[in-house]
Order: sequence, then C-alpha cells, then structure tokens
Amino acid sequence: MSDPTLTPSFGLLLVDDEAPWLRTLGMTLEGPGGMTNLRSCQDSREVLGILKEGDFGVVLLDLTMPYLSGEALLPQILEEHPGTAVIVVSGLNQVETAVRAMRLGAFDFFVKGVDDDRLLDGVRRAVRVVELERENRAVGRRLLAGRLEHPEAFSPLVTADVSLQTIFRYVEAVAPSREPMLITGESGTGKELVARAIHALGRRPGPLVAVNVAGLDDNVFADTLFGHRRGAFTGADSARRGMVEQAAGGTLFLDEIGDLSLSSQVKLLRLLQEGEYYPLGSDEPQISSARIVVATHQDLAARQATGAFRKDLYYRLRAHHVHLPPLRERKKDIPLLLDHFLAEAAVALGKESPHYPPQLAVLLSTYPFPGNVRELRAMVYDALGAHTSRTLSMAGFLRAMGKDGGGEGSVPPSRTGNPFAGVEPLPALPEAVNLLIEEALERSGGNQSLAARLIGISQPALSKRLKAGRK
Repeated sequence: MSDPTLTPSFGLLLVDDEAPWLRTLGMTLEGPGGMTNLRSCQDSREVLGILKEGDFGVVLLDLTMPYLSGEALLPQILEEHPGTAVIVVSGLNQVETAVRAMRLGAFDFFVKGVDDDRLLDGVRRAVRVVELERENRAVGRRLLAGRLEHPEAFSPLVTADVSLQTIFRYVEAVAPSREPMLITGESGTGKELVARAIHALGRRPGPLVAVNVAGLDDNVFADTLFGHRRGAFTGADSARRGMVEQAAGGTLFLDEIGDLSLSSQVKLLRLLQEGEYYPLGSDEPQISSARIVVATHQDLAARQATGAFRKDLYYRLRAHHVHLPPLRERKKDIPLLLDHFLAEAAVALGKESPHYPPQLAVLLSTYPFPGNVRELRAMVYDALGAHTSRTLSMAGFLRAMGKDGGGEGSVPPSRTGNPFAGVEPLPALPEAVNLLIEEALERSGGNQSLAARLIGISQPALSKRLKAGRK
C-alpha cells in the first residue's frame, strides 16, 4: 500500500551515474516541486529490478551512462512497465538525440541545466497523466465489480438508489487522486457528506477543512484561503494561517464555488494549476499539499457560457465530477430516510421512536421536496418534537407540505401556476375532475383518504364521486 504522506502516491525514480546531479535534481523536485516520493539510482543495471519491486509511475533517465545506456534502457522500461512515463534528462543538447528518444517512447526530453520551472512543469505533466490513467483503470474496475470496497465511508448517505450506488463506486475509485473534485446538485442533496467520504477514502493524513465561499469578496477570500503575514494590512497585528495551510496533507472543501467573483476565481485557478499560493504580505510562494474538493448547486456550464464563471477554471475543476440527484428522483429512498431520521431524532430529543401511519410514506412520495433530504430531515425533527401520542401525527408533515392551509412557498413555483395554461382544447369539467382524481389516486397508491387530502376534499366526497363515475 502506498504511503499517504508521500507525494505523489507512486514513486519517481531518478536515474543518473552522477551523484551531484542526482542530489540537485532531487532538491528541485522536493523543494519547489513539493514531490517527496523520490528514489535515486546511480547504476543503470539496477533500474529494472527497482521498478519490479516498487510502485513507480515516472522515471527521469539520463542517456549517457556506463554499463547500460539510457537509450538501451528506455525501450526495456516501456516494454516491461507500459504504465510508466519516462522523461529523458540528458547532457546531450542535440536535436537528433531528442528525436530518437521520443521515437523510442519517451514522455518528454530535457537538457541538463534547463530552467527549473520548465523541468518541473514537464514532471508535473507526466505525474498528472499517469495519475489520470491509473484513475481511469480504477474507475473501470470498480464499476465492473458492482460493489463498494469501503461502504462504511458512505453510511451517512442513506440510499438504495442504483444511480447513487454507481456514484459511490466512482467516488471510491477517484478518492485517492490529487486532482480537484467537483460535486454538483441541488441544495440539501448531501454534497458535503460526499466530500467527507472522499476525504475518508483518500486516507490522507491531514484534516478536512470546509469553507463556504458564498458572499466572500476578493480580499476576504484571499485572506481566508491563503492567510496573511503580520503587518500585511492595517489591523494585521499577527500572522494568520490560511485554510490551505490548515488543510495541509488533507482536503480543502470549498462549498458554493459558483458564487465566487471573477478575481477570486483567478486566485483559485493559480492554486490548482501551480500548486502554490502567496499569503497576503508575502513574496515567497507556499506549496499546497491539500486535495481540493468543491461543490455548488449552480449550473457552472451555464455560468461559464455567460462569462460569470471562468472557462479555464471550470474545466480544471471538472477533472472529476459527480452530480447528486434530487430526492424527487429517488422516491424509493423516502421510507428508508424516514426511518433513519426518526431514529436519529428520537435519540437527539430523548424520545421513543414512534410508529407512524403507513400512508405517511405514500404522502411524502407525492411531494417534490425542493429542499431535498435536508428538508425531509427538518420535517421529521419538527414532527417528532411536537409528538405526544402513540402514533406520529401527519399534521406537521401536511403543514410543511402546504397541504393544510400553511406552508406557503414550500411548493415550487412550477406547481402554483394554472395547469391548464396553453392546453388546447380545454377538457370538459367532468373530464378534468376525473383526471385530477386519477392522478391523486396514482400518487397515493390507491389510498382514498390520502388522495382526498391531496385534492382538498373529504374522503366521503371522493368515494361518492368514484361511485358516480362507475354508474
């Protein structure tokens, strides 16, 4: 198993017969590059054995070495370890040498003494490609397996929904990745719970740090994320650690990312692309070791199309993406969630978990839940808080759903308009009544008492209309 304290998760093997160069290269990768999972090798004859024993994703290879040249070693590495990216770093500054190395399958070619930033960019590119290839294979394996290896990570997300189970398998596969993760879905669908599952499955040694960025102006955003040095601005009497530093080695969860201003988006993009940031009042860059997970209830594709969200940031955040379905699309989960929240609320309120009428779950399935799972939880807590009898009353749920003269605004605007607007030709009154009754019975599972409540008449009146319709 890989060491979660090392970056990246797989090793980088540095191969050169010159010890001073290996030390310099290692310092460059470990210092400004922030890469710690490094191993050096001076004897090219040992390379294949080292690769066979350990998990290495990238090899930085010199060409001119005694015993076995890099040019001879390169095709052997790629043949025996096809998932490894080999970067040639040679002292020979010749076009023919570079072309030959690339034809042999090298991922990239650099001349010794090249600018450190260029070399680091090349290594980071190779690391990213290898990570994405490994993640794609892992996703395929998990989806084909059809089961979760760590279902406990998703225990707070109560569901039997097939689409959510597929999402969980995808999340489990990409959780160890260092690439950003975008979680979308309506408010109340459980985005933060998924972020917590990603952190737990990533086995990262650092903490999960959550920040809601909605409403933060550019200066507050920068100070919150990156911190500041003493004297950075008026009133900065002491240094402040930013959230990126607090999340070192862990996960930084940025909620409501769709509300970020354009200037703040630029700062976040730099953090994602370069892996570095500047605390306010400092000219010295700091390296970030936090996994970035972001969430939003907004349609980022639509926002970037209108210019409200940067296109480059949008595509950078979409390296991994999950969309959580609303509760109205997984109504079979409502009875499970009802039981779960009743048990949870009973413990929290110090009450016995009550029985509830069998038609309650049917009633709830007729409601669109604009607030999703969070709204259902609030309903249950409110109903149990007022509960005094043996059987849980449906009155509180009906009020919350706007079915009992209250709850105005709990029904989405799409439900409050005239349902016959634009319908041609209009149905005759008896036909409209019959259609309304049929729909109420369908939603209530054939329960006449519940169907009558849904359309605002008494059960005897509904029964009378049904009998009249059969004559």
